[in-house]
Amino acid sequence: MLKKINAVLLLVDVQGKLARLMHEKERLFDNLQKLIKGIQVLGIPVLWVEQNPAGLGPTIPEVADMLSDVKPIAKMSFSSCRNDSFLQALKTLDRHQVLVAGIETHICVYQTAADLVDMGYEVQVVTDAVSSRTAENKAVGLQKMKDAGAGWTSVETALFELLEVAEGEAFKALLKIVK
Repeated sequence: MLKKINAVLLLVDVQGKLARLMHEKERLFDNLQKLIKGIQVLGIPVLWVEQNPAGLGPTIPEVADMLSDVKPIAKMSFSSCRNDSFLQALKTLDRHQVLVAGIETHICVYQTAADLVDMGYEVQVVTDAVSSRTAENKAVGLQKMKDAGAGWTSVETALFELLEVAEGEAFKALLKIVK
């Protein structure tokens, strides 16, 4: 089970023109926004990486504008785990459950998730908040992550699992976010 005190959200490479080419991009962007809002309500930290931002451009405004208090970590490796700045930021948080969302499922998301599992992290891939340019590549990436030991979750499953109880202000806020 995901726990607020042990979880972190990792957003992978939701950038520029590439993000606009994703399969079911409107659904992806909507789910990413719900996930980020919910994570913020729950007080869970967010790490945010960008693949070669000089080449691919910045994170799309639909996501970046929600993270004004977080600075993206630039990387050139497909796996975030092959970037020292990312590894240091993750280590500093001292959390061992990583929710992973972003693009592309079969490349950067997959390689990052597999490396995190190899490093001993509990990884949950938010299946409705990841995508690839094709549905087939998304399916391949999801299966490869599962085979590597990552779990699957959804935006609502993760948020309510982290919340734990159906009461209080956070519950009311999450209900508004997911509707």
